[in-house]
Amino acid sequence: MDKPATRASVPIKFSRYEKVVIGILGFLQFTVILDFMIISPLGAIVMPSLHISPQQFGLAVSSYAFSAGISGFLAAGFADRFDRKRLLLFFYFGFMLGTLLCGLATTYPLLLLARIVTGLFGGVIGSVVFAITTDLFPLEMRGRVMGVISTAFAASQVLGLPAGLYLTNHWDWHAPFLAIIAVGVPAGLIIMLIMRPVVGHLALKQEHSALTHLINTITEPRYRLAFLLVMLLPTGGYMLMPFGTAYIVNNVGLTLTVLPVIYLVTGVSTIFVGPLVGKASDSFGKFRMFCFGSMVTLIMVPIWTQIGHVPLATVILINVILFAGIFSRMIPAQALVSAIPEPAKRGAFNAISASLQQFAGGVSAAVAGWLIVQRPNGSLAHFDWVGYVVMAITLVTFALMYRVQKQVSKAATEVLPSP
Repeated sequence: MDKPATRASVPIKFSRYEKVVIGILGFLQFTVILDFMIISPLGAIVMPSLHISPQQFGLAVSSYAFSAGISGFLAAGFADRFDRKRLLLFFYFGFMLGTLLCGLATTYPLLLLARIVTGLFGGVIGSVVFAITTDLFPLEMRGRVMGVISTAFAASQVLGLPAGLYLTNHWDWHAPFLAIIAVGVPAGLIIMLIMRPVVGHLALKQEHSALTHLINTITEPRYRLAFLLVMLLPTGGYMLMPFGTAYIVNNVGLTLTVLPVIYLVTGVSTIFVGPLVGKASDSFGKFRMFCFGSMVTLIMVPIWTQIGHVPLATVILINVILFAGIFSRMIPAQALVSAIPEPAKRGAFNAISASLQQFAGGVSAAVAGWLIVQRPNGSLAHFDWVGYVVMAITLVTFALMYRVQKQVSKAATEVLPSP
């Protein structure tokens, strides 16, 4: 593990190049997250358009996750053997190809195939981004970095989801995927031209083979808690989000035309929440922020899954607070977990972590699709059951995060010089 920087040695401000890198990575994440997220709010449109059931739609969402999980494991052995910039570009342009296939799909089997291809490449990108972030920034700055990069999630709501829904309402559900291609390809070219190579890890001692590197990373005892934590963290989103629009339209009683407003307001609020959570994580402690986010989540999930017929303003308020709780968990967790792997295994660690997240997410989306039943009038039954499952998982991740925090603190104490 890296020797932790002292408070005096950690830069207060980012350099110009560091700001550029953060912006580049954030925009790239924007396109990746948007592609993954856009399928969820299109559920209320895609299901009747392709004449598929909630179970089939849940499989379309989870197919991305399963294929991403497989590719992450396959890439883990090689993740620390190449320039991270080149690795990023390889998977990003493959991801663009998968997105194009989504924009051209006209049947359910073709959509399923397209989501699998997109997941094979897109699922690895996040792990490479986190490896680059960990290589370039010390732990004491990573909360701020993660907070800024995670605004890609908010930006996808502010700009992407409303625009995607607008394009869908005026053309069809293929249009958002083609729009992602239009902004994604230039983003890849910018990375190619501006970002410097990230090769510091190549000077470190490497295992003899990719398979050995993969096995040693998977079986490392210090990583077990972190792997379990990162696997469970995103399950709530995977279970709730794919059916969010169908729930709002068919259960709450709002129309499709107000969906862009809900995502727009939620996204704008999250743009401010993300960086604030990142700064608070660095200033007050990452575990404390995680505890705060967990409490908000435990309060808001049962409210969200049982709201009934309420005005638009109430739905927006609940959505804003719920996402604030989610970000207050994800950002500090990502920053703290990044301190666990040593530099020579960061790529593999993050790739395996991403794979576990995707597998768990795929299972979660499939389970949610299995639990939820669509009534003859279109409304969803048992959505509250999904909420109870999410709450139980939140409590488990709280216990795991406590132990991970202890592990990181102990390791930092052991490498500090004696007074």
